[in-house]
Amino acid sequence: MHLAIEGSCDPAFAPVRAAFASNFERFPELGAAVSVAVRGRVVVDLWAGFRDAARTAPWGGDTIVNVFSATKGAVALCAHALAERRALDVDAPVAAFWPAFAAAGKERVLVGQLLDHSAGLPALRAEPEEGALYDWEAMTAALAAEAPFWEPGARHGYHAVTFGFLVGEVIRRASGRRVGAFLREAVAGPLDLDVHIGTGAEHDGRIAEVPPTIAGPSGLGGAFAASLRDPGSLTSMAFTRPRDLVSPGLVNTARARRAEIPALNGHANARALARMYGALANGGALAGTARVLSPEGVEAALAERSRGPDAVLLAESRFSLGFMLPSALRPFGRGPRTFGHPGAGGALGFADPDAGLGFGYTPNQTIASGEGGDPRWPALIDAVYACL
Repeated sequence: MHLAIEGSCDPAFAPVRAAFASNFERFPELGAAVSVAVRGRVVVDLWAGFRDAARTAPWGGDTIVNVFSATKGAVALCAHALAERRALDVDAPVAAFWPAFAAAGKERVLVGQLLDHSAGLPALRAEPEEGALYDWEAMTAALAAEAPFWEPGARHGYHAVTFGFLVGEVIRRASGRRVGAFLREAVAGPLDLDVHIGTGAEHDGRIAEVPPTIAGPSGLGGAFAASLRDPGSLTSMAFTRPRDLVSPGLVNTARARRAEIPALNGHANARALARMYGALANGGALAGTARVLSPEGVEAALAERSRGPDAVLLAESRFSLGFMLPSALRPFGRGPRTFGHPGAGGALGFADPDAGLGFGYTPNQTIASGEGGDPRWPALIDAVYACL
């Protein structure tokens, strides 16, 4: 069947369109979008395929999809926007904003340690009640009472699920707004982004279905996969507690879409990610939009804070304050100051300030990937850089 690629593409970036089309031939792509912003201007905004597994609903220009952990980048930007307003100090103790958090020896844990995954709180030791994933107060209370798994700041480990509740609660206390509302006010509104945490029913008709994960070329082998299968491991606890996380078809349910689970249930499209990171690559603003960060704020957002063996991912990883930095585990971008965040479903957004580049890719077919990241990324990213 002929693949209809919709949208717009500057002729100078035609190789990106070709790479996008090729991915539908080389991989079991279902539906996807890719977008690129350069020096504050969107030069690629393409979509193709279907937003349902039955292939009856074409992907559209307004289609959004769960971007999984790519949500963390939007949450991190909210924290940086608050810091820019001097409403949040990343070097202050979390307990200064959230007094109950001081329990179990956490009185000296810093806000920045939540953001760079070194706080020692990647999981809950006790399995919460069923439904806790959707209960903000239950999750934040459990995390406030939890003891760190390691001395905060001594090492780092990916806070796969807890990141959103921890940073989100600090955002709520510093701003007086839930993270979804603050995202709309401070980031999505000023930059005109179609990105949501806690997605209303009015969007259901344009949300892409996420089918079950299929195996990729590299699969999920090695120490991480073995640890994930061990219910008592830190890796397993980080990714499977609360137990709601392993419910079949979770992301396609209305309950999951409505809830605020800021580490993993943001809904967006490639255009939104490219515009968000395009602003960060352009000194904090896109052409014709309000500024969300100063150039100095962008520099603070991309500075490396954690590097080395990851206690949860069991591989080398790198983080700044809330953003993932490229590594062999998750390579993206080509510049030395590239920063962004991937998602488990294959979604990816990143900024390369040296190239003035913002990139966004949002598929709905999850392909399991090990070290090296999603197999669909390299051709797209190589094509983008070849066109700069």
